[in-house]
Amino acid sequence: MKVELINFITPGGSRNFLDLPGHVIGGDDLYEYLGTLDGVEMKGAAADFTEVWMDFSFRGYDFAINTQLGDYWFFAENPDCPEEILLEVCDHFRQLLEK
Repeated sequence: MKVELINFITPGGSRNFLDLPGHVIGGDDLYEYLGTLDGVEMKGAAADFTEVWMDFSFRGYDFAINTQLGDYWFFAENPDCPEEILLEVCDHFRQLLEK
């Protein structure tokens, strides 16, 4: 399954580049899975009953994952992050969609 990159620039300037269905994996498991991305630096996570935030860096760029409308939305803080780095993150999470 090929994951298509999204190119939505938020009002804050970050780029929403991937949406992952929330039913695929829970927040704790997603954070643990994120840690298996080779080269990732986990920066933190916060959760309450309605929302999850995860911050990480990868290949020198900062990223965030946030729950929106029941799905996980992935953001690159720098909208000019190279496509090949975004695709590496997408490819890592694509494996979840194929389970």
